[in-house]
Parts: sequence; structure tokens; C-alpha cells
Amino acid sequence: MNRHSTEGSLVRELGVWGLAASIVNITIGGGIFRLPAAAAAQLGAAAPIAFIVCAIAMCLIVLCFAEAGSRVALTGGVYAYVEVAFGPLVGFLTGVMLWAGITVATAAVSSFFGDALVALIPALAPWRKIVITLILLALALLNIAGVRGANRFNALMTIAKLVPLGLLILFGFLSMNAANLQWTSTPDAGHLSRASVTIIFAFLGVETALVPGAEVREPARTIPRAIFLAMLFITVIYLIIQIVAQGVLGPALPGQQTPLAEAAAVAMGPIGRTVMLLGMAISMFGYVSGMTLAVPRTLYAFGRDGFLPAQLAAVHPRFHTPHVAIAIQTLVVILIATALKFEALAVIANGSILLVYAACCLAVIQLRRLHIEQNGTPFRVPWAATIPIIAFLLIVWLLGSLTAEEWKWLLAIVAVSVVVFAASLASRRQRMDPPSTSPT
Repeated sequence: MNRHSTEGSLVRELGVWGLAASIVNITIGGGIFRLPAAAAAQLGAAAPIAFIVCAIAMCLIVLCFAEAGSRVALTGGVYAYVEVAFGPLVGFLTGVMLWAGITVATAAVSSFFGDALVALIPALAPWRKIVITLILLALALLNIAGVRGANRFNALMTIAKLVPLGLLILFGFLSMNAANLQWTSTPDAGHLSRASVTIIFAFLGVETALVPGAEVREPARTIPRAIFLAMLFITVIYLIIQIVAQGVLGPALPGQQTPLAEAAAVAMGPIGRTVMLLGMAISMFGYVSGMTLAVPRTLYAFGRDGFLPAQLAAVHPRFHTPHVAIAIQTLVVILIATALKFEALAVIANGSILLVYAACCLAVIQLRRLHIEQNGTPFRVPWAATIPIIAFLLIVWLLGSLTAEEWKWLLAIVAVSVVVFAASLASRRQRMDPPSTSPT
């Protein structure tokens, strides 16, 4: 069936408010439960500035995603956009960087999930790594077995993460000390960039909500308005949470493993702390569960397309799931999550994904130049000549704060990807060129 005819059969029912709600649901995840401490460690009471910088950057980046998605009809998201714009090698590198970034992000949240469980049940402290390993293995087995009911589970996760945040905001305002919000200095560009490249972890994933583009009413009008409303709401929530945590904990905020839980303990007592820890644990469990379902499909696709061993594309004969890819993906996440802490993993994940975002910003410009319009009349970014360039420059500024060690990790991923691409070239050509057959 023709892809365009398939998309044409979809009903465009998603309006501004529906799309905005989807963006909010996907974006507010586990990171905000930990990042207020990291933000305060970098900028003190001035930390809210970094959240505003991240919100502006993400708005510009997501507008580029929206235009690229409206021009390219192929499945694959940013991987497909970049491949159409710049060719197979750059597209493959982008796909690998995206997989690496999401994999490390999953490990980061898994690590934080372990910290939350230890805070909730201190007796688990000596067994933290084992607990993380067992939970990830259990999720892998469930996904191999083909668990159902994902939509209801996601709805429960949304409620579980928003209710404790709302309670903290409500009670936290009553417990704040105004002296804790006074700036002791104005942050310079270097510290602001470093704080932002960490905090942007809480904003990642917003582009995922734009995947059902064929079901959006009047996309040229709906998409930018929904992005603006969603990012405004998310930014306000994040700002309030940062201000409340800073106002309640003050100098004690930096270095906290579970900062919002400790703020809830001050504002609401032991019950508040327990409620926050439960909300955190459930929210992060939902995130890790979702990633355990989704991310192995990338490894499966790499195996199917000949970039990696074909065994990764194996499908379980009974459960009809990519069991080998799920197993390998889970082992990788376990190794990373038990080796490094959340903050280090978050920055590496952010660096990888920001490189992907930069590629997409450049791809928009190239797709326009090539007049790629596979979906008919494309959505066009407002102030089209400048938005992709400004977004790209903001990403470069954020990436400039990465350390030499962090760049080594990212460049190592690129180098390995180039080797894999070159080594798999012959086998991929064989798959693309079917053997000739003699007429009977």
C-alpha cells in the first residue's frame, strides 16, 4: 500500500489543546525530580534562568522537527529527515547518536530510580546495583513476552508524576524562606551554558509528540501554537518547582540525591516525603518500562537493515517480539546504569541528543534547498530563514560547555559508527541487489 494513501486515510482530529497536552505528558518525566539540585549547584538561586534558556532552545528545535517531519514521508523520525537531506552515512550516524543518547538517558533514569528506592527503603542501599539489575531484567522479560495495556499504564504514570509535583508546589510555597531566593551573584555565560546542558535533560523527548503529524488539524497553525502553549506550561511548572525547592531547602539543595523529596519532607513532613518518593519511583519506572519497549526496536532495525549482525533482528517464535535486541539493549543499560551516576549520564545523553538536534536543524535548511515535499504542502517554520540557524547556534553554545572527557565519549560513538557503516557496506549491497534468476 502506498504510504501517502495510508496517511491520507488517517483522520485529522488532533487540535491545539490535544497536541499541547501530548507534549506536556511526554516531556515531564523523571529528570525534574533530580535536576533542581544540579541546577542549584551550578547557579544557586539564579538557576531558573537556565530553565528559560532550555525552553527557548527546545521551542526552536522542535519547530525544526515539525517542518522536517512535514517534508519527509519516511518512517524513522530524525534519522529519516537527515538521511534524505544528507545521505545514508550522515543519516546512520544520526540514528546511532540518537540510539546512544536515549540508551544513556534510560540508564540515567534507571540509576536515579535506584537512588529513589534506596531513599524510600534505606535497607536496600547495599543492594542498589542488584535491585536496578533485577528490575531491568524483569522489564526485559515482560517486554519479550509482549505485555499489553500500555495506554492505561501510561495514563497511570502521568497521574503518578503530576500529583506529587502539584502537592509540593501547593505546600512548598507556605514553607519557603525568601532569603534562600536571593542571588549572591549573576551567573556568567560559561556557568549558564554548563547548567543548561544538564537541565535540558528535563526537556528532551518533546519532539516525540509530533510523530502523529498526519492526524493534526491545520498543522501549519496547530503545531506552532501547541508547541508554544506546551513549552510555556512546562517551563512555568519547572520554574515553580525550582523556586520552591530553592526556597525550602536553600543552601542544602545542591548535592541532594532526591531534592524534591527532601523539600516535600520540610513542607509536608514524613508523609509528604514518602508520597514524593513513591511518585518519583512510579514515574521513573514508567519511563524505564517505556524505553525498554521502544529502544530495542532501533537495534532490531539495525540488524534487519544489515548494519549490525542479523541475529539482532530475530523474532521470538512464540511471543513475536525482538527478544535478542531486547536482551542486548537491557544488558547495555544495566552496565551503564550501575557504573555511573545520574548527573554524569545525563550530560553524556544530552550531548549525544543535542548533536542529533543540530543535524535536524541543518537538515531543514537542506530539505528546503532540495525542495523535498513528500507530504504535499509542508509546514513552514515561522521566520523560516532564521529559526533553524538560531536553533543550531544555541545548540553549539550548549555543546561548548562539554568537558574533554565527555567529548571523548561522543567522538568514540561517531568513530565506531563510521567503522560499522563501512564494514556493513558489502552485506547491505547484497541485500539491496536481489540475485538474478533464470527464466523457467
